[in-house]
Amino acid sequence: MVAILLVESGCLAPRLAHGQFLSVFDSIFSSIQTDMGGALKAINQIKQQVQQLYQTTMWPLAALNQARGFVSNSINTYRNQMNQIFTTKFSSAVLPGPQQFETLLRSRLSTQIPSLQTSFTTNYGTVPQANAARPQDRVMMDMDDALSQQNLKTTLIADQAQDVTLQAANVMENEVATSTPGSNPYLTAEAQIANLRCQAYMQKMLAAQLRQEAGRIAHDNALVKSRTNASGSVNSMVTGALTNH
Repeated sequence: MVAILLVESGCLAPRLAHGQFLSVFDSIFSSIQTDMGGALKAINQIKQQVQQLYQTTMWPLAALNQARGFVSNSINTYRNQMNQIFTTKFSSAVLPGPQQFETLLRSRLSTQIPSLQTSFTTNYGTVPQANAARPQDRVMMDMDDALSQQNLKTTLIADQAQDVTLQAANVMENEVATSTPGSNPYLTAEAQIANLRCQAYMQKMLAAQLRQEAGRIAHDNALVKSRTNASGSVNSMVTGALTNH
């Protein structure tokens, strides 16, 4: 009899433990569904309301699509025409030497600078030998050639930089056409960087123009000095001739 009771008690104990274990999980699931589930539902509702606020008030979807469409239409309408303006070649040289020089000058490649310098010497000649011209004239010729070549090289580099800037502008236009809400600060920063780069190239070209103008003024001033010295020499010769007689 005692043995039978022990066996029955041993069989009932695991069933009670298993039942208690299941009841714990039932309590957890019930808490998730009632307490946490309600909180998650409220969060989702708030999220939907915020999204609706963005789409209707802050970033209206219709206005965004209209702006994107305007940018896309502008790209399709004007980009090819603008590219034709920037890439149209205006060749006017007739002789082979000047034609080669003009082709190099409009190549828009900084790697052509050595060839440009060689072609410049071929078309405009070299500085005369020491016994073929006055020392002052040789110096002026050398300075004029140096300034001319420097500015031509700067122009070639600026043309290449212009192509890079135009490519960056096309990329930014494409990004604007497909931009998403919140990306405006990044696009604005990118545009400001491109603008600073353009300003730097413009300042470089202005500096080259100022150097060229300064060289021209110095050249004209040197001619005035040369004429003054020549006039002084003539006056001395005339004065000497009159004195001797």
